[in-house]
Amino acid sequence: MKQKLQGCGVALVSPFLANGQIDYQGLENLILHVIRGGVDYIVSLGTTGESVTLSKNERQEILSFTIKTAAGKIPIVCGIGANSTDAVINQIHTMNLQGISAILSVSPYYNKPSQEGIYRHYEVISKASPLPIILYNVPGRTSSNISAETTLRLAHEFDNIIGIKEASGNLVQCMQIVKNKPADFLVISGDDALTLPMMSFGVDGVISVIANMYPDVYSAMVNLAGKGKFEEATKLHFKLLPIIDMIFREGNPSGVKAGLALQNICLPYVRLPLTQISEKLLNTLNQAIKDQGQ
Repeated sequence: MKQKLQGCGVALVSPFLANGQIDYQGLENLILHVIRGGVDYIVSLGTTGESVTLSKNERQEILSFTIKTAAGKIPIVCGIGANSTDAVINQIHTMNLQGISAILSVSPYYNKPSQEGIYRHYEVISKASPLPIILYNVPGRTSSNISAETTLRLAHEFDNIIGIKEASGNLVQCMQIVKNKPADFLVISGDDALTLPMMSFGVDGVISVIANMYPDVYSAMVNLAGKGKFEEATKLHFKLLPIIDMIFREGNPSGVKAGLALQNICLPYVRLPLTQISEKLLNTLNQAIKDQGQ
C-alpha cells in the first residue's frame, strides 16, 4: 500500500451548485479528469474538499460517489480529522470506508495541543483504525506544529502510521524527518510550490491542489523528480508556478475552483465562510490559463 501512495496524489475539491448542494456531475468530471491525467491516487474529503462545511451524510455520499466513479482504477485516501479525538474515532467507526486505502488525519486544530497531546491523539487513533494512517501537519491552519521529534516518535512506534503530509513549509524540519524516519515511512509534500525542492532530498511525492487543474503536467513533474530527472522536472515546475501562486492568493479552494470553472470541469462555488475570488484575480487567472494552453 505504501508504494501505491507514492508520487502525485490530488486533494479533490468538492464541487457545489449555485444553491450550495453537491454538484455530482462536476465531481464525476473532476475524478475522470485527474485519472486521465495520470495522478497516482485521490484524496477525498480533505481541506481542499471543504470537509469541515459538509454534513455527516454529505461526507459519506461524496466518498461513496468517489469510490464508485473511480471504479478501482486508482487508490483513494479519505480525510478524517477533527479537534476532538473522540470525534475522529467516531467517524472512523461509523463511516463506510470499504474501498479506501488509507486515512489522512489532520492534527487537531484550534485547541493548540502540546506535543504530548498530539502524540496521544494519534496514538488513540492508531489503535482504533482498521486502515493505515497518514499524519497531516499544516500549522497555518491548525495553529500548532507537529515537531519532527513527534512525527518520528509516531513513525517508529506505530506500524499503521505510514506517513505524513508535511505542509509546515519548514524544509529543515522535513529534512530531519526524512533523515531519521523508518525506511518505508512516507514523507509527502503538502505544498505545491515546494514539492520539487522537497523531492530533491528524499520526499516521496505530494498531495496536490494544482493537480485538480493540471493532473498531467504536475504528475509528470513529480514522476520526473522521483526518477532524479530534476532538470526536466524544473521546467514543468516553473511552467505551473505562476498559476500555483494565483490559486492560493485569495484562499484555497476558492482559487482552484475558479480555475476548474474556467476549464469547464466544475462550477466555482464555495460554502461560507469561504467566498469566490475577486474579479481582478479571476481575469488574471483566466489569462494565465489561456497562456498555459499555448
